Amino acid sequence: MSPQRNRVTPTGEIEAFPLRGAWTGNRGVIHRGRDIVRFHASDLWITCALQFRGWWREQWLPNRWTHLYFHDEAVSFAAGHRPCAECRRPSYLSYRDAWADAVGHRPSAQEMNRQLHGERIFRGTHRRRFHQLPWAALPTGTFVLLDETPALIVDDHLAPWTRSGYQARKPLPKSGTATVITPPSTITVLKAGYPVQIDEAAR
Repeated sequence: MSPQRNRVTPTGEIEAFPLRGAWTGNRGVIHRGRDIVRFHASDLWITCALQFRGWWREQWLPNRWTHLYFHDEAVSFAAGHRPCAECRRPSYLSYRDAWADAVGHRPSAQEMNRQLHGERIFRGTHRRRFHQLPWAALPTGTFVLLDETPALIVDDHLAPWTRSGYQARKPLPKSGTATVITPPSTITVLKAGYPVQIDEAAR
């Protein structure tokens, strides 16, 4: 069977490619039949566990949220998603508390959703928003654009990402400015110590 159009790239595009996902998630109801017809339905973009309490739910149900899949958590973060507060409660609390450490107060889910939404796309459009930040300020788990290719920072190197997985590592620049895909608020969470899941091929 051909891959369905429900895989998410680091830049947030929803495409069909065979790379398996370590996580699922959603942006609300964005399909009709088996076709993706919207980029998102609200500012609630979450990443969910593939299994939770033995629940099973058919995909592509009418008027029910659309299943999306992410290669690893770093990809989901780059796309602009955050951990689900229900099926990933411990991860959600870790993410929220790391955010709180940075801003000085504990944010609500709605506050985080609004902030992330403004950082991942230009409001009123579906155009992806990138950010110019110093290389030296970027932690492991951050995605950048490297010659138009998404690449993940992992310790002291970059791992380019393709629709078939991570490729051979490249050196990490020590100075200058990067075009960053991962929203700045999530970068702050990563810098505060959130233990992002990264596919072993990137390491």
